[in-house]
Amino acid sequence: MSKRLPVIISCALTGAADTRAKNPAVPASPQEIADQAIDAAHAGASVVHIHVRDPETGKSSTKYAYYEEVVQRIRASRCDVLINLTTGPGTMLTVPIDAPFRVESIPNAELMTPSERVAHVVRLKPDICSLDVATMSFGDAVFVNPANHLREMAAQIQACGVTMELEVFDFGHARLATHLIETGVIPNSAYFQLCMAVPWGAPATPTVLAEMQRLLPLGAHWSAFGVGPEQFRMVAMAAILGGHVRVGLEDNLYVSPSKLARDNAELVAKASRIIEDLGYQVASPDNARKSLLG
Repeated sequence: MSKRLPVIISCALTGAADTRAKNPAVPASPQEIADQAIDAAHAGASVVHIHVRDPETGKSSTKYAYYEEVVQRIRASRCDVLINLTTGPGTMLTVPIDAPFRVESIPNAELMTPSERVAHVVRLKPDICSLDVATMSFGDAVFVNPANHLREMAAQIQACGVTMELEVFDFGHARLATHLIETGVIPNSAYFQLCMAVPWGAPATPTVLAEMQRLLPLGAHWSAFGVGPEQFRMVAMAAILGGHVRVGLEDNLYVSPSKLARDNAELVAKASRIIEDLGYQVASPDNARKSLLG
């Protein structure tokens, strides 16, 4: 057996993309999300990454009441899984082909201020929250996270005692995140989530993942995930390179080629088997707390 630390499995439960029509197992209501979080924990996840959706439409939402209900249900269940709330929504815009190119003229941009993006984190105080250190193209849309927004969000997150998960999608994002740590904007306690195979970010190959890891601060805790068919290959690659892993219906709807996953727990169970088959131990929530929260 390897002497490496146990491998933490994070489960990204639902995400913001319009995926429920593709797989009805994607949870939408607060109860569905909380129930799948608890089931994922029982299957081996020690962290659950949470977006919320409008239960009527299944579309992405930022409504505080939905976050509050999910968190309360998980806490009331006495499940000891670590809760990780997203701060990603409110960052996407599209740019018209014709002038003028003013953001305020773009319909349905729905951009949120840094304070609005972290308001639910400040009130609910989860164990962890994400911080997307990335401005990039997502197909025809643009994912917008300028450094001045990151500095403001990081200050508010740190003030309420929540650990930051830095989501990076390409080499430059890793360099920026490292710079923000080196300059004291983000504490050393932050850890990295390497997001691979996201259009148009870093590809999910062993050499690219190893180079992304090399750019991180010495001794940094890190995890990685691959989108779609790269999900389980990335579980193996990240574990072998000494990292932690993420799976879940946010990133991938299938448990095997052409077979839809029946829930998040099925994806977590498969990741657990891969980790154990490689000779590693799956982390408990207590292991994850000691590693990520100090």
